[in-house]
Amino acid sequence: MFRVGVTPDFYLDAKGRFERELEECLGAAEGIEYGPMPPQPGKLATPEALEQFDAIFALALRITPESLRGVERLTLVARWGVGYDMIDTRALTEANVLLAITPDAVKRPVAEAILTLVFALSKNLLLQDRITRGGGWRGQLPRLGRCLAGRTLGSLGCGNIAREMFRLARPLGFGRLLTCDPYAAAETVRAEGIELVDLDTVFRESDFVAVNTPLNAATRGLVGERELRLMKPEACLINTARGPIVDHAALVKALREKWILGAGIDVFPQEPPPKDDPLFALDNVILAPHALAWTEELARDNGLEACRNILAVARGDLPGGIVNREVLDRPQFQRKLARYRRS
Repeated sequence: MFRVGVTPDFYLDAKGRFERELEECLGAAEGIEYGPMPPQPGKLATPEALEQFDAIFALALRITPESLRGVERLTLVARWGVGYDMIDTRALTEANVLLAITPDAVKRPVAEAILTLVFALSKNLLLQDRITRGGGWRGQLPRLGRCLAGRTLGSLGCGNIAREMFRLARPLGFGRLLTCDPYAAAETVRAEGIELVDLDTVFRESDFVAVNTPLNAATRGLVGERELRLMKPEACLINTARGPIVDHAALVKALREKWILGAGIDVFPQEPPPKDDPLFALDNVILAPHALAWTEELARDNGLEACRNILAVARGDLPGGIVNREVLDRPQFQRKLARYRRS
């Protein structure tokens, strides 16, 4: 049997949001069985658990080199989502294990989440709500909202999600669409009506700066005090990517001292954040529990795309959304795939 282990955090953090897709896709598949992994303390995978399965259906399981020590059976980690900063991809490659993510399922919900924060910040939605609930009225608003027409939308990164964000934003009348991304092809970006500029230009000239990069060694702390001080006083920062990309203390300082107008934050350095997080005391930031993009459609499509990735490997084929493509050149990995084809 091709065995699939479901990470235990699904049953706590996403209960009721993944079961149907697993049953529809894997339950009826011949030669495949799935079920929960053994408990993994601290969401850290153990070799004993990983060695029981051919594939892992993963939410937020941490996988380190120690997790993979002596693991030979495991062939695929199918991530429900696109972030993989909790997984050591080099260690996976050394262990001849493929990592696949679900970019198609995620791009529209996250792009919508970014624009939700753009609208909420531009219309002072949080302040309007608080004033109304407190018995006040429009004369008490400390500032007027702003229309989006003619404004500049900037992005750190121009990957799958950023391009979808720009596609949705284009009809809203933004004056300029800016991005910085060392891996983006200038001609492709230009063809989509996006200006490829340097990091400082994005911060200096954008009215809204959206963080759309993965978390890795190069992007950790990418947005710090220097970058925030480059922003216009009426500009806003939006982070729906990963918390550690933005220096948390610098962001708090920028909001307290009004270097920038506001922020929309869906991700934190520590999740859940501590109850005394200083952002909670500020009225110029909108916060969400890393769930602003968690829609019915995202849950459905993440499950379906991850299951399709599992089914492909179970047939001995390559899945979509491959992260560590270098593993494809390893003979040991190719022998694993061939084994599934023979069976």
